[in-house]
Amino acid sequence: MKSKKRKPTRSKFTVLKQICNLIPGHLVKKISRETGAEGKARSFSSWSHVVSMIFAQISRSIGLNDVCDSLQIHSGELSQIRGAKPPSRNGLSHANKCRTADMAEKLFWRVLEHLENSFPQFSRGKLPKGLFRFKRNIHIIDSTTIELVANCMDWAKHRRRKAAAKTHMRLDMESLLPRFAIVDTAKHNDNLRARELCAGLKDGEIIIFDRAYNDFDHLMDLAKRGVQWVGRWKKRTVCEVIDTKETSGDIIKDELVVLNNELVVRRITAWVEVDGKWREMIFVTNNREWSAQTVCDLYKARWQIEVFFKQIKQTLKLADFLGHSANAVKWQVWTALLVYVLLRFLSRMSAWTHSFTRIFAVVRASLWTRIDLFGFLKMLCGTAGGSFRNLARPEQAYFPGF
Repeated sequence: MKSKKRKPTRSKFTVLKQICNLIPGHLVKKISRETGAEGKARSFSSWSHVVSMIFAQISRSIGLNDVCDSLQIHSGELSQIRGAKPPSRNGLSHANKCRTADMAEKLFWRVLEHLENSFPQFSRGKLPKGLFRFKRNIHIIDSTTIELVANCMDWAKHRRRKAAAKTHMRLDMESLLPRFAIVDTAKHNDNLRARELCAGLKDGEIIIFDRAYNDFDHLMDLAKRGVQWVGRWKKRTVCEVIDTKETSGDIIKDELVVLNNELVVRRITAWVEVDGKWREMIFVTNNREWSAQTVCDLYKARWQIEVFFKQIKQTLKLADFLGHSANAVKWQVWTALLVYVLLRFLSRMSAWTHSFTRIFAVVRASLWTRIDLFGFLKMLCGTAGGSFRNLARPEQAYFPGF
């Protein structure tokens, strides 16, 4: 006897409405008043603007006409999302240009705070293999560059024929959720943003970074604050070796060195396997108690932020932009991060065990259908076991420098 195929439970609400309902009803209007964004449009409200941008991200719309026409076709279902209205092409373009992106930034952080306070299990996760023994918070900082069109985005030029925006991020390694972010042009060096990214770190916490953030004056300040850090050693750094430890296995050297600013750090040289080949790499840390292998394992965990950037850039709409102004680009980047958090919340609450790419594809394909989204995601997982941690595709990720 053939088994009957399970069908998703019907719902009174569309999938898009169920996603937008995760945002508290009062929040958008409150933030728009705080930032003065409500007065930037007569009929196109801030809530309609947010819903339109969320739809553009999930549907991967190719332009303003695509967003506006799609929402106009589904204007009936759209009006049920707290009275949202479809925008005109000029209305959406004007809102992206003139309505301050500070509203989108504040909305992202407050929605994240609301979800974590309402559902504490959302911000809990598991550390990568080999780091379970750490009972303190571990953070990773890095940046990703978003290429733009140079001939129509003069504000973002950082070379003669290139323009780009850059997102600096501090990521919590356990939950894989952002803790601090800066969206800016790409012309500034990463180490100029290091102090801002690390400003919220507390005594005893751990921060991991690559060579671009090596500012030893800043690293000395972190050490004085009790923050433990791990990074890569920059070539041609002037130093003096003051002590050497015995090594074994893949560890070549384990040395204490003093820098020009009188900061004493630990320099570890080790063999690391990359793409099936063994390479010699040099790491630096201010911790003198960890084993040399632990330092290598911590830096290897920095891959998590590379996977995070790959996830949002491969799935969400960050390759093509709906506007050319700096404000429009920031609106799209912050909305992309908001959609990422909402999808991560859905996957956490539904015990999703598949990849982030798949949950994005499922949501995109069912935006206007009336099904119970949480139940549908649980049904797709079937009886597969395993603990929650968003699966990534390492074969699609490129890890520079490691």
